[in-house]
Amino acid sequence: MSADIWSWSYTLEILPILANAAIVTIEATLISFVIALVLGLVLAVLRMSGAVIGWFASAFVELVRSTPLLIQIFFIFFVLPRFGITLDAFTAGIIALSLHYGCYCSEVYRAGLEAVPRGQWEACTALNFSSWNTFKNIILPQAIPPIVPALGNYLVALFKDTPLLSAIAVAELVQTAKNLGSENFRYNEPMTIVGLTFLVLSLVSAAGIRWLEQRLNRRSVR
Repeated sequence: MSADIWSWSYTLEILPILANAAIVTIEATLISFVIALVLGLVLAVLRMSGAVIGWFASAFVELVRSTPLLIQIFFIFFVLPRFGITLDAFTAGIIALSLHYGCYCSEVYRAGLEAVPRGQWEACTALNFSSWNTFKNIILPQAIPPIVPALGNYLVALFKDTPLLSAIAVAELVQTAKNLGSENFRYNEPMTIVGLTFLVLSLVSAAGIRWLEQRLNRRSVR
């Protein structure tokens, strides 16, 4: 392969730099997704609770889902400081990703919870189970397995949206590759490595989601 197109020495030189940036990307993805999972469940429960609380939760979800993620990142990082809330770039990015995907996850949770027959709530009430025990031990274990694939899709989508954090100077994978390319005027190597990294990690995530889905399905059959 011509050195003008691809340089293996340059590739080996930038690999450690891109590996460190990949760690930042993975951290941002995992932290944001865990928060999104918890937030999504809370929002789904609030939307299904009372009229007033449900309305406010629904309005919040629709507001976040109807605005671009990049605008939300800019708002948290650039606008909130005007109200006395100053965050570093990584934290602002985590919050934006968590809120955005938490609202999408809430819709998935809501669909799963509403799919559980209402009669099961009534049966647990007749058996004098508390609402919390009914939700935790009866309803939620039935709602989760069918929605794992949808939640997994959002994990992969969140991972692929982390390059948006470069807009607020988070040194994630794509931003680092762009910086390397601009410094050396060689974009083939860093961008190819970044593309392959996203591909491999996305495939690994998809395989993990399928494994979790199969395991939960086997457990529910038992």
